[in-house]
Amino acid sequence: MVSKKTLAKLMSVMLVGSMLLAGCSSSAPAGESQTDTPKAEAQTEEVAYPTQTLEFVAPAGAGGGYDLTIRTMAKVLHDNNLVSVPMPVTNKSGGGGGVNLAYMQEKKGSDTYIAVYSPPLLLINLTGQTPLSYKDTTPLAGLMADYDCFVVPKDSPYKSINEVFEALKADPKSVKYGGNSAAGSFDHLAFLIMAKAAGLTVDQIKQIDYISFQDGSAPAQLMGKHIDLLSTGLGDVKGLIESGDVIALATTADKRIGTGKIAEVPSCQELGIDATARNWRGIFGAPDMPEYAVKFWEDALKKMTETEDWKKASEANGWDIVYLNTEEFNKFLDETNEQYIELLKSIDMLKQ
Repeated sequence: MVSKKTLAKLMSVMLVGSMLLAGCSSSAPAGESQTDTPKAEAQTEEVAYPTQTLEFVAPAGAGGGYDLTIRTMAKVLHDNNLVSVPMPVTNKSGGGGGVNLAYMQEKKGSDTYIAVYSPPLLLINLTGQTPLSYKDTTPLAGLMADYDCFVVPKDSPYKSINEVFEALKADPKSVKYGGNSAAGSFDHLAFLIMAKAAGLTVDQIKQIDYISFQDGSAPAQLMGKHIDLLSTGLGDVKGLIESGDVIALATTADKRIGTGKIAEVPSCQELGIDATARNWRGIFGAPDMPEYAVKFWEDALKKMTETEDWKKASEANGWDIVYLNTEEFNKFLDETNEQYIELLKSIDMLKQ
């Protein structure tokens, strides 16, 4: 028979043992702190995204370069199962993209708003059209380099871009050209870059008439003889070039690009004009987009540019695939902004 004294000792040992076991079960393993427990892991668990309809925006009229880019992007993302939620595209034209840039500010913090932009995002700020800039967005990724193309009506008296520049040297008012974006935008400046490289003086360049058609009607205005030449993205007029409704005189690329009839269009460099003008395009989120959404799009867009569908679309539209991740794209924008500042200073259009 166990004595009361022995029983008390046994109960004491059992109590200490149970306390030790309880302590082991609640403490972190050796070498780990409490912050390494499953609770901390739960805090870094990926957010389910996207789970609702996205708002894809082209900040210009239907049929233009922005519209073509973001609609192609939506299709490739869907067809390759990179995004499963609906991605309807809305066109918000006006102000060279400034109307949409103002609208973006109302979407601050949104994870569903996505827009495409190119040089006008920087230029409309530098030329004083809006106090907003690329710094009032969330840059997500750079996608491509596009090039402008100079086209004329099929019965134009100008048979080469050099003839156009010779006419402008003789009389800077003799050729009216237009574009789908505002004065001071890429369509405007791309032609002036080439004109300067072709030998026109700064005074001559300042006198050249540029007419803006921000509703996407510039090709129709050209064919209706309201302007003599159109400076616009190659993708904007690819179909008209192939159908023969307009004649392409040159591109701003450093080489021939595209396939078929597009590949027949010479570059300005090929024609002795030593300059290029690259129209980059990238994707932007609303200001203060959540980090989980930024990371998702950085990854999804990279995968998209590696698909065969995107490669085929790029070849067909004359796009150079130039993917830049979020960090690279932000650095590129900072450097490009400085370049545009210097260019606008030279033609007295900098309004900062």
